[in-house]
Amino acid sequence: MNLNFIKNNDIRECLAPIGNASSTDSNTDIIDTSGYEGVTFITPITDCADTGVATMTIEQNTANSNTGMAALAGATATATSASNDDLNDTLLIVEIDNPQERYIQAVLTSATANIAFGTTIVILHGPKKMPISEDDSVQDSTLVVGPAEA
Repeated sequence: MNLNFIKNNDIRECLAPIGNASSTDSNTDIIDTSGYEGVTFITPITDCADTGVATMTIEQNTANSNTGMAALAGATATATSASNDDLNDTLLIVEIDNPQERYIQAVLTSATANIAFGTTIVILHGPKKMPISEDDSVQDSTLVVGPAEA
């Protein structure tokens, strides 16, 4: 059994960083989940102000279109800042196994006070066909098995 993470998952950048704002509403790329058992979105919170609310909500659609995207029940990660910078360098993560529709995206929102987000990464897992080709957003990757000291 091949358990190498890089070789068994499709890893992509799907949304550039978002600067401080109290009214962010930004969608990731739409991800085609055909051929995979699930998908995980990971977004870092890079800055926050007291009372800021950071949310990542996952939506799905039968078509590769923002029109018709619908939020999935329970597929939300939320963090509320209790003091300036307390959410800095933390993550919002939502994993969807066996999505009911083919196309999925994450929606990042901020409310009440400023929140900044880092680059959003998506990992498609459980490929039904191998090998997996790296996405264009990956410049390079390296797998090292049992390395000796340099």
